[in-house]
Parts: sequence; C-alpha cells; structure tokens
Amino acid sequence: MSTSASNTKYIFVTGGVTSSLGKGIISASLAKLLQSRGYSVTIQKLDPYINVDPGTLNPYEHGECYVTNDGAETDLDLGHYERFLGVPTSQANNVTTGKIYQTVITKERRGDYLGKTVQVIPHITDEIKRRIKLLGSRFKYDVVITEIGGTVGDIESLPYIEAVRQLKWELGSTNAIVIHLTLVPFLSASGELKTKPTQHSVKILLENGIQPDVLVLRTEHELTQDIRKKVALFCNVELDAVVQSIDVSTIYEVPLMMQKEKLDIIVLKKLNLKEGTEPDLSKWVEFLEKLKNPKHCVRIALVGKYVELKDSYKSIIESLQHAGAVNDCKVDLTCIHSEKITEQTIESLLGDKEGIIVAPGFGDRGIEGKILSVKFARERQIPFFGICLGMQCAVIEFARNVIGWSDAHSTEMVRTTEHPVIDLMESQKGVTEKGGTMRLGAYPCVIKKGSRAYKAYGITQISERHRHRFEFNNEYLPFFEKAGMQAVGINPDSNLVEIVEIPSHPWFIGVQFHPEYQSTVLNPHPLFVDFVRTVVNRQKKS
Repeated sequence: MSTSASNTKYIFVTGGVTSSLGKGIISASLAKLLQSRGYSVTIQKLDPYINVDPGTLNPYEHGECYVTNDGAETDLDLGHYERFLGVPTSQANNVTTGKIYQTVITKERRGDYLGKTVQVIPHITDEIKRRIKLLGSRFKYDVVITEIGGTVGDIESLPYIEAVRQLKWELGSTNAIVIHLTLVPFLSASGELKTKPTQHSVKILLENGIQPDVLVLRTEHELTQDIRKKVALFCNVELDAVVQSIDVSTIYEVPLMMQKEKLDIIVLKKLNLKEGTEPDLSKWVEFLEKLKNPKHCVRIALVGKYVELKDSYKSIIESLQHAGAVNDCKVDLTCIHSEKITEQTIESLLGDKEGIIVAPGFGDRGIEGKILSVKFARERQIPFFGICLGMQCAVIEFARNVIGWSDAHSTEMVRTTEHPVIDLMESQKGVTEKGGTMRLGAYPCVIKKGSRAYKAYGITQISERHRHRFEFNNEYLPFFEKAGMQAVGINPDSNLVEIVEIPSHPWFIGVQFHPEYQSTVLNPHPLFVDFVRTVVNRQKKS
C-alpha cells in the first residue's frame, strides 16, 4: 500500500500551554497505529535550540543523548520512536536550529545565495522545509510525522511554525495536517476542567497562520461531550477531531488509548488515505498484560551520576521494562547516585539488591562509587551488568583487586597512571572538539561461542551502537584472561574489546557499547532479557 515519494503525506505535531505534555509519545503512538494499518511511517523531531545536537548537553539539562545506527547524537524522543515502531531512525530524523543555521551560513560563505541578503524568511524557513521533505523523498515513506519541540508562542519556535504554515499551503490540505497537543487542567478549587488554555494556545497558532486539524487534549479527568463541543466550536475544528489523552499508568498504553479515540482513522480521513487493514496490536496487548500483571518482582540497582533526572537513563529504564515483561517480572529499579556509595554506605545502599547495573557517563565524578559497586557485585556474586563506562569500571576494579595493580585506572580520569587499563582510542588522539567527535553509531562485534554473551544472543555476529572515546587497553588483555576475566566480544576491524565477562560468576558482563539503544517493545534486547532472567531464576532458587 505504498504511495510514491511525491505523494508522501506529512503530519505536524505541535504543543501548547506547557512543555512535557507528551508530543513524542502521541507521535509515536499515532505512527504505531498507522504502521499497523500497513503504511510505512517515520517520525522526525525538530528541536528549536541552537546547539547543533544534544551531544554536548548536560544530561541534567536535556536527559539522555540517544544515538542512531548512523552515528547521530539525537534527542531522547527518537528512542521512543524506535521503541514503538521497531524501525531505526537516522541523522535525518533529528533537526536542530543549530544544524539549520550552520547549513545556511555555510551556503552563504560559499556564495550559494549569489550575494543576496540572507534572512530568516525565506532562507532559514526554506532549509527547514528541505529537511522536513528530505525524509519523505529520500526514503519514500507513506507518512512522515514531524514533531516540533517546545511550545507554540516560544520565540525560538517561530521559524518552524512559519515553515509548517508554508508547507501546509504548498502541499495542500489532504497532504499535510497539523495535530495540536494542549492541556485541559482541572481546578480542584472549583471542581472544573478548564478549556481556556487550549483556546489561547490555538489562538496563538491562528495568529501564526495555522489552523489545527486535530486537537489532542491532555487531561487527568474524562472529558464530557459538552467540553469537547465547546473546544470544537471555539477552536474551529470538527467535533470528532477533538481527541482525549487521559493520564495512564504507562506510556505503552497510549497507542491503545489513541486507537480507542480513533485518532488514526481521523488522520487517514483528513489525509485522504484508505483505512487499510484493522491494526493487529495483539502482541502489544500481550506485552502490556505482562507489564501490568507480573508474577515476580526483582530488586535492581542502577548506579549512575545523573540519577536525579530519570530521563538521563531513559533507554536503560525502558529496556528493563521490556526485559521484565518477557520474564513475567516487575523490575523494582532503584537509581543510586554513585557519589553516595562509599565503604561505609555500600551495604545499606546495595545490600538488598538482586542485580546491579553500572551506568554510562563521562568524567571522574562519582567514579570510585561505581568501582566500589562493581567490587560489591563481583565479591557477593550478585548479577552485574556494566554499560560503556560501567564496563570500564569493571575492568579497573578487576585490575586493582584481582590482578593486584592498586593504581590501575583510565587515562580519562588519571593520565599518569602506571597501569592504564582503559586508554584513549587511537582514533581519538589529537581530537580537540567535543561535538560529534566520539566513536559513534553501529559497529560489528564477533562473540565467542560458549560465552554467557553468546548464550544471551544466540549468534556470533552482532552490531551494536557506541558512544565513547576510551577503550580497553589490549596490552593488558593476557593478564586479565589469565586472572579470570575474558574478552568474549571483539570488533573484527579494530580488535577493540567490546564485551568482557567473568565465567566463574553467576552473571558478570560488561559491554563497551550501549545495548539499551536497540531494545524495543516487541524485540527486547537479549542482554537485558538474560540479565533479568538470571535474577528471577536465582530468586526462585533461594
């Protein structure tokens, strides 16, 4: 049921009233429903900030930085898109104001504009439009959903809103529509739901020349028919295009909720597309049933340095939910700040945990707490999973406390260490700029048969996504293997150690890559699944 590239349909999702209403989840849910009806769909995120990408942003500011197969450092919403759709995104799926201006200024310096005065309109807006249409024309999707970050009325969003206005006019009303997400707050003092914020938000859109086609109203309480009629009347939208999005216990309920509200049917009708086959969401429903009705509960600690903001480790947290559902298990996750872990506190913080994950990160803050956590897991025979820096901490801990090199460290933290068991990658030497210069994206890895990692994956050839500058120092590999830590995953091109494990331990695996970036609802990542399974089985035996 494919349309030609020129017939790609475009859906723009804007937000009003307040940020964090869930435009990404609504976009992903709608995409899931359209995909289930037989259409090829992708989602892109337009971010109004001037950073070129989130790679240099503090996780406290922006949450995690998500990495695509082709090495783009992107907004965490792309993680939601992939987890819902099960389809990889790319560089083209995340556009920032920084990228837009960088491109336009480069063209101006080259003389591409033939001496003309370069302005926001048309040059910036034309570049935004080009980026939006690029996905549809290059990859020939039936539908491209474009989420515009921020809130309508923000100064930095204005060029994007203008670009959408122009595209809507250029493409026509059956080829481009706007879905506007707003809030209908409940005032407990008066016991009423208030529609005025939505009316004002739509008014701002109208002032910018855009009439929304569909309104999605976030609410804590059921909307009455009268409220829907009021919103439809004063916002000039059809009654059936006023859609309720009520609070739910998990984001994975939203596609089913949007199906119940007929959001997909409304959108298809407005885009003049056939309804296609009835969505088969049976596997999704099965996942939700397991997620909401677990037979077991395991206590797992996530040790990191940005734990105050859950979004900093969003993909890991979601991967554990996916793995928990497969194992009929609720993962009771406790996020622990590594700076709080000392010899004196570790027993009280980790003593009752049945599994320990040491999270990725950069810099030396909290590093000793992470290393102590590894030691605790190794000595207590607690299932341990180290990811990126977590794997490097496992290597440092083993070097210090098993091999006996008390000063062993990473040259990221201590440049003068006599035992640099973790060192700067050869390709990173001489790199001074921060943005987009790490080893990024998907790389192959060959797994040794018979290893724990092989048991989890069931195959020897894998591809995983990376985001790092430092690596295992292969000069020391013979010492580690002799002492009982094995390198069981190797990059076939660079000989980089990708996976280490301790075979004598119940489950002790460290990976240089980020497996959490490839876990989806219907295809949970095998390492997370095997990790949780091991914890559950140990609990059953005890």
